[in-house]
Amino acid sequence: MAPSCYLDLSADGLLKVVFPFDGVTDAQLKKVRPKGTWNGVQEGWQFPLSAAQELLEQLGSRFLVTNDLARWLQLVRHPLGPLPSHEELMVAASLDRELPDGRSLFPHQRFAVSWLLSRKAALLADEMGLGKTLTALLASQAIVRSTDALVMVIAPSCLHSLWTEEANAIDLPIILKSWASLPRDLPNQETVLIVDEAHFAQSIKANRTQALLRLSRHPRLRAIWLLTGTPMKNGYPSQLFPLLAAMQHPIASNKKKFHRDFVDDQHQNLLELHEATASFILQRRKLNLIKLPPKTRIKHPVKLDSAKTLGFERRVSLAIDDYRFRVQQGLVRSETESLVLLTALRQIGAEFKLPEAYSLIKGIIDQDQSVVCFSSFVTPLILLRRRLGGELVTGRQSIKERDISIKRFQSNPSSLLLTTYGSGGLGLNLMKANHVVLLERPWTPGDVNQAEDRCHRIGSKWPLKSHWLQLGIADQLVDATIEKKEKRIDLFLGNRQVSIERQSFSEMVRLCMQFL
Repeated sequence: MAPSCYLDLSADGLLKVVFPFDGVTDAQLKKVRPKGTWNGVQEGWQFPLSAAQELLEQLGSRFLVTNDLARWLQLVRHPLGPLPSHEELMVAASLDRELPDGRSLFPHQRFAVSWLLSRKAALLADEMGLGKTLTALLASQAIVRSTDALVMVIAPSCLHSLWTEEANAIDLPIILKSWASLPRDLPNQETVLIVDEAHFAQSIKANRTQALLRLSRHPRLRAIWLLTGTPMKNGYPSQLFPLLAAMQHPIASNKKKFHRDFVDDQHQNLLELHEATASFILQRRKLNLIKLPPKTRIKHPVKLDSAKTLGFERRVSLAIDDYRFRVQQGLVRSETESLVLLTALRQIGAEFKLPEAYSLIKGIIDQDQSVVCFSSFVTPLILLRRRLGGELVTGRQSIKERDISIKRFQSNPSSLLLTTYGSGGLGLNLMKANHVVLLERPWTPGDVNQAEDRCHRIGSKWPLKSHWLQLGIADQLVDATIEKKEKRIDLFLGNRQVSIERQSFSEMVRLCMQFL
């Protein structure tokens, strides 16, 4: 029979106290320091690992210790030694030397290496295309040269070849793990943990977020460095909380207090959050660091002839009628339903924009220029490829197939790459293209910037033109929402001149239906 009173590790690496509730034990737990958190009858009490000794003294005679926790406590009894000084680590980094492949670091990369080496936990949030991968690897190499540390990298599977290539370029062994299968523990050897695309952990309840938090609290963690160009993809502080928790930032020690202090919609709270986290987060923009050709966004209003207008309005009307029917039946209970409707309207719009997209892309290719076309939907991309040729990259392909398509686009005469935001907007170098066509936009400015900046990065030789095709009120509302969310992100970056206005999905649907 399983014991009723025991000490265990939670899924996110906290010390969990499990017992049939009684007032005496509860009173004991309230006196333990550092303080724990009561998470309700189902979850019980949770404490940081540093409270283990006092908990064992208070409860050890009648509480069992699980094997998981016992293993961590054994590691705690043999703590890691101190790191060499920052000056010694910078010498070990050898940043003045040319890399084996002939590259030299940019000044902003040298600064970022130094900044990482001065912190056990940090979030490198530079814009896409500023070389975060190489920066983090060089910083971790300095620790490896100075200690017995290993380097573990968590990254999407589709980026493993990139990480392997960059690590091999500086002769640094790394352990690669995927977000889809995070390990439960670090090696027993001290470990530098690099977390690429850290915004994958922006939902505190997600299993992968819990798994990352567990690793971030491991006794053999030497340093944890999070990498993402979009730490707040939607501009909402709640998305930043799990990343701050992974860095064990003090303001993330109490989720309820964080929500009360920072998650409401007041502008001042975003500015306060910026000030509270500034020492943990390095976020810089390309235009302030390196000379790049300009990036221009061009909006293309799509005009349909009378016959296509009738067809478009008929499709939209059917989607609206279906939504109204579900409202009348009491089936619409959350903003999820509003999102479904807006997604349907965007998908209809994407299909009716295909002739305009075809003409635009063909005109670019006829001028001997390269273009990447992004969409949230696979079907329009397949239809464009039938008429224009080119390479297709979607989530329906294996990682190997995607890599082959991208290499063909980069190295061969093909001038067109058609891809979804999820497959082509993540960590890839597509700077062969000097045009990006966004058939429609995703909800978050982070995803829009990810897509555009695949082609606008260090080494770009030509100005980038980003073409936004617009058809109907749904496109206009989504694009306006992107601009508002970008202002929220600007506020978090400390821009006190920004003013913002919140608009929910439900409000967007109301405006959409009012217009239609």
